[in-house]
Amino acid sequence: MYSVKTFLFATMALVSTFLVGTTTAAPAQAPETYRVKMQTTKGTFYVDVTRKWCPNGADQFYKLVNSGFYNDCAFFRVIEGFMAQVGINGNPDTQTKWRDQTIQDDPVMKQNLKGYVSFAKTSTPHSRTTQIFINYGDNRRLDKYGFAPFGYISKEGMKVVDALYKGYGEGAPNGRGPSQKRIQLEGNQYLKQDFPRLDYITKASIVKK
Repeated sequence: MYSVKTFLFATMALVSTFLVGTTTAAPAQAPETYRVKMQTTKGTFYVDVTRKWCPNGADQFYKLVNSGFYNDCAFFRVIEGFMAQVGINGNPDTQTKWRDQTIQDDPVMKQNLKGYVSFAKTSTPHSRTTQIFINYGDNRRLDKYGFAPFGYISKEGMKVVDALYKGYGEGAPNGRGPSQKRIQLEGNQYLKQDFPRLDYITKASIVKK
């Protein structure tokens, strides 16, 4: 079983390095429900968001998608049986504009089960920014750490998510996958050179159900 300690360590290392002078964003309110079309290098899936599950997270995701933030973002941390993580922009200049835009925590209303989507965070309160993860299985052990699901991917959509390349596994320094610090500084140039088999979101957009 993949350890929660390892999960927290990877995001904590990222935030401790880069979140200096953190500010808390006040995103525009999203609709009560909305659908995001995720076109990827493995196919298309949809994230159905329900705002009442996780209001701050749903608002942040809505703002990020509408800004085009997730376009050309790599699934840089994909771990068999655990989760697929995405949300560091491939352009370092764009990432710099967003990486300190934290949001307030939400209570956990839904469990981290297969198909549910949550923002990554650290043990520090109000540390969510742009990174999200998709649960591959029963990760209810994450609930008590404040990982609050804001959206859901259908079984059909999860076939696409399940197909994402998993060969690199955990990221550096705990694994052989990409370093989040280097993605922040070097963007997709680093990923495409050193991790050419990664899959990407090619375009994320709000669509009608």
